[in-house]
Amino acid sequence: MRRQLLLRSVATTLTASLAGTAHGAEEARDGQTLERVVITATRAPSGLARDVVGSSVTVLEPKTLEERQTRIVSDVLRDVPGVAVSRAGAVGGLTQIRVRGTEANQVLVLIDGLEASDPFAGEFDFATLIADDVARIEVLRGQQSALYGSDAIGGVIHYLTADGHELPGFRARVEGGSFGTWEGSARLAGASDRFDYALNGGYQTTDGVSTSRFGDRKVGAENTALSGRFGFEPTEDFRVKAVARYSYTDAETNSADFSGTFGVPPYGYVVDGDSYYHNKALYGLARAELESFDDHWINALSVQGADVSRDGFSDGERDSGSDGSRFKTSYESTLSFGDAVEQSLTVAVDFEREEMRNTGPFLNAAQSLERRIDNTGYVAQYNATIGGRIGFGAAVRHDDNDRFEDADTYRAQASYLFDSGTRVRAAGGSGIKNPSIFELFGFNPNSFIGNPELKPERSEGWEVGVEQNFANRSVTVGATYFDSTLRDEIFTIFSFPSFIASPANRATESTQNGYELFVAARLGTSWTVDAAYTDLNARENGAEEVRRPPHIGSLNVSWRAPQDRLGVNLTVRYNGETLDNNFTGVGPSRITLAEYTLVNLGADYRLSDKAQIYARVENLLDEDYEEIYTYQTAGRAGYAGVRFTF
Repeated sequence: MRRQLLLRSVATTLTASLAGTAHGAEEARDGQTLERVVITATRAPSGLARDVVGSSVTVLEPKTLEERQTRIVSDVLRDVPGVAVSRAGAVGGLTQIRVRGTEANQVLVLIDGLEASDPFAGEFDFATLIADDVARIEVLRGQQSALYGSDAIGGVIHYLTADGHELPGFRARVEGGSFGTWEGSARLAGASDRFDYALNGGYQTTDGVSTSRFGDRKVGAENTALSGRFGFEPTEDFRVKAVARYSYTDAETNSADFSGTFGVPPYGYVVDGDSYYHNKALYGLARAELESFDDHWINALSVQGADVSRDGFSDGERDSGSDGSRFKTSYESTLSFGDAVEQSLTVAVDFEREEMRNTGPFLNAAQSLERRIDNTGYVAQYNATIGGRIGFGAAVRHDDNDRFEDADTYRAQASYLFDSGTRVRAAGGSGIKNPSIFELFGFNPNSFIGNPELKPERSEGWEVGVEQNFANRSVTVGATYFDSTLRDEIFTIFSFPSFIASPANRATESTQNGYELFVAARLGTSWTVDAAYTDLNARENGAEEVRRPPHIGSLNVSWRAPQDRLGVNLTVRYNGETLDNNFTGVGPSRITLAEYTLVNLGADYRLSDKAQIYARVENLLDEDYEEIYTYQTAGRAGYAGVRFTF
């Protein structure tokens, strides 16, 4: 019964968010109060109620993505405390997410439970993730390697689509706008007593914008995404689910020119070219769960896989490529016990094999070899809650890796909610990030040489936070202070004047600390206000690190008319001054990028119960800005579309 209530709470919250109801606890049909559940915060299949999670977590509900008219997932992540986004110019350019000052490859990305990173590159390129028509995003910050192993130093970003029980029916939309942009999506889902399904499809194409200061070539992109979720419950105690996902990106790129004379433009600047890349990814997951002893003992076995290939082209020829695959199987066993103190003990075993190959073409025999890394992780986790107000959790993990030394990581967290609506919480833990095959063995001796002697990066950190609820939880304000230390950071050494690169471990420490603030207000049925601010101090041996803005902020204000007929949304995103690398030879080796503020304004109007029209203006003030030095970005743009729901 406990598991059924928790599953129902996720579905209730999801449905309520789509219907525009207030943020907070929902009422089940049997009269029991159901708290919002965070799936990513635990290895237990039932998830954890948000009010007992000691770690910082932000949940972006489907209604949020819909009102802000999110088309590229990375855009809405700019509204999450502690998150910095950098895109190489236009849509389709390499898009990296950094959490609390960590590197992009130190953030674990999950899609419906699937590990999404490219096994060859060791990170996930958010340029390849367009938003599904209905999705929920959980962002869990802080070291989470005790639960998930390598990659989860900065935290975990989990992108969750709705299943057939949560949102049955048919939905579709189509829109067009600036820069020759067209896109659309469709979703078909349904459920019976024993079976549910959800099929999603999305497509986006754009002619793009010019990204070079020295040219006018428009850099376009084309994105396709298909996914399916299926569930089967032959008995009340046994269930099986499957997830499949396919994505394909075909994007043009411009890159820096290093063929001229150092210090003489356009050397080191982004210039027009004819380069483009193809990125194809196929993911699959199957999971079976068995409940015993009146739902007190749950055993789960899952198998998942990923196959990712990336090919680059220039001058009409293929000039780079990689293939990577991942096989992972996990066994989890969760025992729940206790009445006044609800407790659970979870043990898990993860086996993961990653295989990668550099497909060239400019390779020597050693670089074309297929490489493989095997890792087995053993997890033990304990959670306890009292009355839905007090929570405590601890986890330890041991990783046995066939290439690196064994690693032990830990995580502990606690939370207490007072009657006054004040919640205090704290968490601490350690993280690890193994070097990628890309870093170990390189990809081209003329540009990037690998280092097989690299050691894994290691991190330790802690955080404390406080939240205060007002007006029956319709308004919440919160603040968090965090502090982390990274050792053996992997960085890139450039030879001069050839700029051939090679990675190495730093002998010095990198530190990340700062504070995050947020406000979430649900004012009646009409107004929603969300604000976030991050003050970050990320340094390596005392020097500020690149692409980690010390100041980031966002403000979102939404208004809904009575009966939800009309809606207006204003989004303001601020990015403070930040450092970036300068390879032009003009000026210092690190240059300060100017601060910028992006303003988006959107509106929607419901024609009927089944049809809705919408429009938005992005970069309303036509801000001229750069996220990566010398990469130009898009100016003011407008889009309009129609959505159907049955």
